[in-house]
Amino acid sequence: MSADVQDAAVRPVSFARGAPSVDIVDVEGLQQAAHDAFAADPAGLTGYGTAVGYLPLRAWIAAKHDVPVEHVLVTNGSMQADAFLFDELVTPGTTVLAERPTYDRTLLGLRERGADVRLVTLEEDGIAVEEVAALLADGVRPSLVHVIPTFQNPAGYTLSRAKRERLLELAREHDFVVFEDDPYVDVRFSGEPLPRMLELDGGAGSEHVVYACSFSKTICPGIRVGYLVGPPAIIDRVRVRATGTYIAPNMVAQGIVHAYLTGSRFPTALERVKSALGERVAELDRALREHLPQASFRRPEGGYFLWVSLPADEGHDVARIVAEAADRGVAIVPGTDFLLEGGENSFRLAYSAVQVGDVDSGVRRLAEAVAAARR
Repeated sequence: MSADVQDAAVRPVSFARGAPSVDIVDVEGLQQAAHDAFAADPAGLTGYGTAVGYLPLRAWIAAKHDVPVEHVLVTNGSMQADAFLFDELVTPGTTVLAERPTYDRTLLGLRERGADVRLVTLEEDGIAVEEVAALLADGVRPSLVHVIPTFQNPAGYTLSRAKRERLLELAREHDFVVFEDDPYVDVRFSGEPLPRMLELDGGAGSEHVVYACSFSKTICPGIRVGYLVGPPAIIDRVRVRATGTYIAPNMVAQGIVHAYLTGSRFPTALERVKSALGERVAELDRALREHLPQASFRRPEGGYFLWVSLPADEGHDVARIVAEAADRGVAIVPGTDFLLEGGENSFRLAYSAVQVGDVDSGVRRLAEAVAAARR
């Protein structure tokens, strides 16, 4: 056995954090973008700016989504965009529908605001829209339906076009807002892209979609730049809230993002990220089939995450699995974190930060942990 293989067998492996490893971040390009941004607009980057964000980046985002700039607000990461929107549309007792499972921070944010959260089954082609329709028929009246439509966190699933169109039909019929939380959409490494629901609802004319995205996944998470696109009435309410919160978001970070996006390096860097993630998920798929053949999962076509379910009738306890895995130097996130109840036989694997050479060892040790947890 070579020294590299031996090292991989004992190195800690974290499948827990949805962040890229530094080797696939274009650090040199970001350094150049920072220089270019300060050289081009020193006053804009060093001043307070406005609550809507760095104006050139706001205009770039508006052009990307083919909407007027009044539909766009740039924030300190998409988590802050989510928080601002929840603050505007969710009050104690407000009914909100979300996927089961869904991002743990989404559940936390909604519950902190006193929402009546109803979780709807997540299928391999996205949220079960006919289950949504049945709830509506039974008199449930959500003000908001939250979905992560593309390479969903934690499952990695993607909402089909037919379901996107059906969900929009329901939103128009029952007058609720679809919150299209879409930070992974541009990190596709296989398959064909789907139209955003923002586009399907008419883009600039959309009345039932608020769209959120982030540059954390396409550039780097440390940059902390995200944004909202939505009806101007909602965006202006968020602007007022943002002004009272921080006067303006981080102009330096947003200026660097703008310089990077409009420079020459971004397209190549994004392809490198997608290629690396595609290699990592392919190896994870192979290793799971070899070392944990009893597991059920769907290999994603993009994004950072893969959801693993173990046979429900075998009495698995994910808390014990997590502990046994940690004893073996492997970190995972339990499925219970992404649900209001259940998930004891499931866990999320993030492959974005795991080098290809470490995947097999990590999964082998995880399989050992699964076996040990049942003893």
